[in-house]
Amino acid sequence: MQAEQRFARLLRDEGTFISAEHLFRTRQLAERFAYRALNVGGGAGEVRLVDIIQRQLAMLGLPERLIEQRISLEMAIEKISLCANEKLAKVLRLHRQTGIRIVAVSDTALPRRQLVELINYFHGPGLIDNVYSSADIGESKRFGRLFSRVLEEEGVAASRLLHLGDDFLADCAVPRTMGIHALHLPKGRLRRFATRADGARAEAMRGVRKGVMRPSGRMPDLADRAAFGREVFGPIVAQFCLYIWLYAREAETQKNAALLFCARGGIGIREAFEKLVAKLNLPLEIRRENILISRLVAARAALMQQSPAVLDELGREFKKNTFADVANALGGCTYELSGPWQLPFDPSHFFAMIDTPEGRVVLDDIARQNELFERHLEQIAGDVSRIILCDTGLYGSTQRLVAAGLPERTFETIQFARCNYKGLSDDHFPQVTGLVVEEDLYNPLRIETVILRYWQIIESLFEPAIPSVRHLSESGDGTVYSNAGKIAYGELDPADGNLLLAGVLQYIDRVGNGAEIMSDADLAWGRLKQAITNPRAFDMMALGVGARSVDFGRPESVHVLKQSGAPDLAKKLTAVKSQLWREGAIARDFPFLKTALLPALEMAHIVRGVSARLK
Repeated sequence: MQAEQRFARLLRDEGTFISAEHLFRTRQLAERFAYRALNVGGGAGEVRLVDIIQRQLAMLGLPERLIEQRISLEMAIEKISLCANEKLAKVLRLHRQTGIRIVAVSDTALPRRQLVELINYFHGPGLIDNVYSSADIGESKRFGRLFSRVLEEEGVAASRLLHLGDDFLADCAVPRTMGIHALHLPKGRLRRFATRADGARAEAMRGVRKGVMRPSGRMPDLADRAAFGREVFGPIVAQFCLYIWLYAREAETQKNAALLFCARGGIGIREAFEKLVAKLNLPLEIRRENILISRLVAARAALMQQSPAVLDELGREFKKNTFADVANALGGCTYELSGPWQLPFDPSHFFAMIDTPEGRVVLDDIARQNELFERHLEQIAGDVSRIILCDTGLYGSTQRLVAAGLPERTFETIQFARCNYKGLSDDHFPQVTGLVVEEDLYNPLRIETVILRYWQIIESLFEPAIPSVRHLSESGDGTVYSNAGKIAYGELDPADGNLLLAGVLQYIDRVGNGAEIMSDADLAWGRLKQAITNPRAFDMMALGVGARSVDFGRPESVHVLKQSGAPDLAKKLTAVKSQLWREGAIARDFPFLKTALLPALEMAHIVRGVSARLK
């Protein structure tokens, strides 16, 4: 924060006014999503400080010529924040006098040049013979490849190297597997406590600053759904798109990744994302395509591998159906199935059922559909090994299923929110990133989690008026297409008939830079929370989404706000529990009691969240 305050003064001297808080937030976002993309992608390589600063400047519309000045400011802060390890330096000097060569090996975002600058600042020149930085070499100690590079460059056998360090895995366990002598020198308990206390203090101050900086201005009056989309969802979606860009920008450094936007929700996301990237002139070279995928398509892939994950999903989705219903959905046809196929679906018996003569007919159709999907994937992604799916959220079923079905590729998902509302396994969550929200319950201390109270509005915002992908076919030229029609970028207008998304795109057309987006988003989140948790008549109109398809190969729909036919007040209140947007149901059905019922519901959510955290 001190460095950003100095940077804000430097910018002000040049005639550019950006608050230190906005500089701090964009820097922190650039760093957070860079490390998330690196770690989800396997952890190979390293995040570089120069890239973090470059992305920070790009988001804010600042010229790249400022990179060196910004890094110099950070180095100045390092020099007043760090302290010299004189005891270690004395030992190293004694060993150098005996002819032993001393090198430093660092997993860090700083390049060699700046590490040398810091060492020389505290100890003077001549303490270290050479410095190896993971930021320069693109390899880390965690996987051993940085040590391999050191051995190669120094021309020394592993048995002739002694490595000292405080991280047991990177500095001790890994080099020992390579035949390197290693000595673990952990930080003292007091120092570890002080470090954690300092981190806690910094986070507390950040929270205070964020509360102080939260805008108190009034949003303009909203006249219609397009205005709500522009003023409320516009900044929120633009912020989400910045997060996508930050994640993808780091992922593309590995040169083997593709960013695929899932039908249906990903199509609307991509429309906003591409418009924002162009508007802010954000550099991005990663391969980007729209992909014909759905939970049904992914379930077929998982079924071909007989993955237990597909049984979880089928059991949840078809708990009121028969084995024949499941077969019809997965195979994409209506089959003549009798006898045990008409029994209630039991996932524990499904693999055995599909292995019967009747089941193999279904399985052949499933295999054909899966073959077409694999061909489609090859057509849009080529031979890249890292597939980044982009979707709305929440649980990441598509990710879980397709990763189980196609193990020869690595799949990960970035989405608006991640939440284990299904109560199923979360083993796939390390590969699923909720860029805006990662919570299982509404958290009153995190305003963004309000979307978990009415998730259907996010799905409706991004999904175009096309059916879910159910059946794949092949054209004469070998191109794979589906029942959803043409979904390639530029061939479909996802904002057609969607006034909320049209408003979002209007906002992006007028936005200037990332700082403006952050400020607008802070105000917009407050307005969205009010609209969801305490809706007025206009909010009911703006956020109404009607019937939602249940998908997974089924034609049924579910109403977000069902009309209540309950004859008395008590039964009407009980019926609220079955509504997908409970606050909306209360505002509609209890116009005179809502001033008491809505605060009570809000308090119930708060108590539930607090209780879950205490457990």
